[in-house]
Amino acid sequence: MSDSDPERKLLGEEPQLTAAEVAELAGLPLEKARRLWRTLGFPEHGDERAYTHADVAALGLMVDLVGEGVIDFDVALNVARGVGLTMARLADWEVGELVHHVNDAFVAETGGEDGDSTGWVIDRFGTRFEDLLVYAWRRHLAASVVRMQSVRAIDADPHTTDLCVGFADIVGFTALSNEVTRERIGELVDIFEARCGDVINREKGRMIKSMGDAVLFVNDDPMAAFATAEGIINVIGRDPRMPDVRVGLATGGVVLRLGDVFGPPVNLAARLTQVARRNRIIVDQATADLLPADQIETRPLPPRPVRGFGVVEPVAVRRA
Repeated sequence: MSDSDPERKLLGEEPQLTAAEVAELAGLPLEKARRLWRTLGFPEHGDERAYTHADVAALGLMVDLVGEGVIDFDVALNVARGVGLTMARLADWEVGELVHHVNDAFVAETGGEDGDSTGWVIDRFGTRFEDLLVYAWRRHLAASVVRMQSVRAIDADPHTTDLCVGFADIVGFTALSNEVTRERIGELVDIFEARCGDVINREKGRMIKSMGDAVLFVNDDPMAAFATAEGIINVIGRDPRMPDVRVGLATGGVVLRLGDVFGPPVNLAARLTQVARRNRIIVDQATADLLPADQIETRPLPPRPVRGFGVVEPVAVRRA
C-alpha cells in the first residue's frame, strides 16, 4: 500500500475482492449485496477487485441483523440510505473545511518536503475525528431515544407527531449571489447556518436540514419555536453585515422519516416566508392559537392564496 494514496490509507488495506466475492463472504445474494452498496451511496465497480474485507464486515453486520430478526431487508436498506446520505455530506464538509487550512499547517511543520499534506492530516486528524463522530452519534442517539419514548407515551405511532415547524430563509439570496464573490457567499452561508444552529439548539429545537440560503427546524413547543425565530432574526437580520431573513412557523401533524420531517406544516411554513416582510415572523392560525396572548401580539393579515393550501389568512406575530 502506498502511503501517498489517501484512499488506501483511509481504507486501511489494499482492495483485493470482487463484488461477487464480497457477497459470498458476507452471506448475501450478489444482487442484494450490490443494492446495499448502492444504497450506502457508493458506485459499483463491475468485476474489478475494488473491495476490501472491511466491506465484507460491513455487509455482514446487516446480514446478521436481518438474520436475527432485528430488522428486515427493507429496513436495512432504509438504515443504509440514512447512513450513506449523512456520511457523504459529513465527509464532503470535512474535506471542504480542512482543505483551506491543511497546506499552511503542513508547510509550517514540515517545510512541505516530507510527503504530502493529505497523508499528514489523515495521520493527525483522522482518528480524532472518528472518536468525535462516535461520541456525537451516541449523544444524538440518546436524545433521539428520549424523544421517541415521549412520542410513544402520547401516540402509538412513533413516526407521526405534532410539532411546530419553522422555515427561515435569506431574503434575495439569488440576486445577492450574483453580486458578491464566491468566497463571500460561502462565508455568508457558513455564518447563517452556524448562527441558526446555535439559536435552534439553545431553544431546545432541532435543525432538520440546511439548504444553503434556508434552514428547516422543529420545536415541540410553539413558544420555543417563536423564540427560535426571533433569535434567528436577531443574530442574522439585525446584523448589518448580514442579509435580511424571513421566518414562517406552522403547527400540526408531521411524519418523521430518515431524520427528515414531512407533512402540511412543513410546506406551509416554507410558503409563509414568501408573504413575510423582512425580519418578520409569520405563522399559521394553529400556531397563533397556541402562543400565550399575554406575551405575544398577533395581527391577522389579509387572506391570500397560498399554493397547495387554497386561501390562507397568515398571522404576523411579535413580542407584546
